[in-house]
Amino acid sequence: MENKILVEISARHVHLSDADLEVLFGKGHKLHNLKELSQPGQFATEERVSVKGPKGQMDRVIVLGPTRPETQVELSATDARSLGINTEIRMSGDTKGTAGATLIGPAGSVDLDHGVIIAKRHIHVTPDEAKGYGIEDGETVSLKIDTDQRSLIFGDVVVRVNENFSAAVHIDTDEGNAASIPGSTMGTIIK
Repeated sequence: MENKILVEISARHVHLSDADLEVLFGKGHKLHNLKELSQPGQFATEERVSVKGPKGQMDRVIVLGPTRPETQVELSATDARSLGINTEIRMSGDTKGTAGATLIGPAGSVDLDHGVIIAKRHIHVTPDEAKGYGIEDGETVSLKIDTDQRSLIFGDVVVRVNENFSAAVHIDTDEGNAASIPGSTMGTIIK
């Protein structure tokens, strides 16, 4: 297999727990699927929340579904700085000891004492895709992006292997802007 892979920009978003979903949107509220995402079972929703930090607030931040066991906010470093949130680069789901924020929805608000991260860039692949690319779960590789104006190589890209994934690299908006990626492009995995 050629080492080309889809590269997608993952903009700021929120994953909600069932309990926080009800506080923000009302008892019994269910997420409304707006659009399927590249990862099977994941979807963008119609729901939006505001994320408030010490220095400001961002409105209309998209909620992704389905719900998760714990609420998590994923921002770019630029977003975090503008909100005054001093957080860390982490893998999705690794939120222990991270910064918090206030989420505001149409029915209420939730004060998070942790859960705000800058998502570490990563590759999603199935076990068969991983074999084809010659990569393994947990491995760190580089990714070359060729664009018309700002080609570059990202280091420290973590490989995540799961039967339920679909081959794609996720980077945040700061990283996408650094390479002048319009929304998605193809990249090359470098071992």
